[in-house]
Amino acid sequence: MNRGRPAAHPDAAGLAPSIGFPPIARASARLLILGSLPGAASLARRQYYAQPQNSFWPILAALLGFDPSLPYAERAERLSQHHLALWDVCRSGIRLGSLDSAIERRSIVPNDFAAFFRAHPALRTVAFNGRTAESLFRSLVLPTLLTQPTLSISAANLRFLSLPSTSPAHASLRFADKLTRWRALLDSLEESA
Repeated sequence: MNRGRPAAHPDAAGLAPSIGFPPIARASARLLILGSLPGAASLARRQYYAQPQNSFWPILAALLGFDPSLPYAERAERLSQHHLALWDVCRSGIRLGSLDSAIERRSIVPNDFAAFFRAHPALRTVAFNGRTAESLFRSLVLPTLLTQPTLSISAANLRFLSLPSTSPAHASLRFADKLTRWRALLDSLEESA
């Protein structure tokens, strides 16, 4: 029985959906970084951005001043110390491989952002790690948030940052160029302080 979830594409028949991780977030978070859905390496290690060629951790380490080779729990703690939260748009979905373009859209179950925003009232910015995360949020999440009268924030109060994907599949930008564009996180954190 389907129970209200969209049916997966026939090519994805028989595949179990990937299940995302809980957010890395303190109640005091002011900026939420959103990815799409963990890839194979991340799922295997149970860590956000575990694919070795992904530039997420090196970029955040450069911006926040920590060593990107720290153990995962310490890197996650550094994000929280700087009022950053990290999550994915998708709670679950079927992906044939690790590319965002391989996520079967009809299989996506988004995370509960209404509950997340209620639990994190200081959030003022949502930053998207790549176009897929932004597209999924704007199409699957934002319309439902706009109908939530009990939220302490509204979409009108949120700032949205479109950032280049840190994925190695997004090779059209060099690391230095990605780092320059990701510096907008620091500006946003200063503005929300």
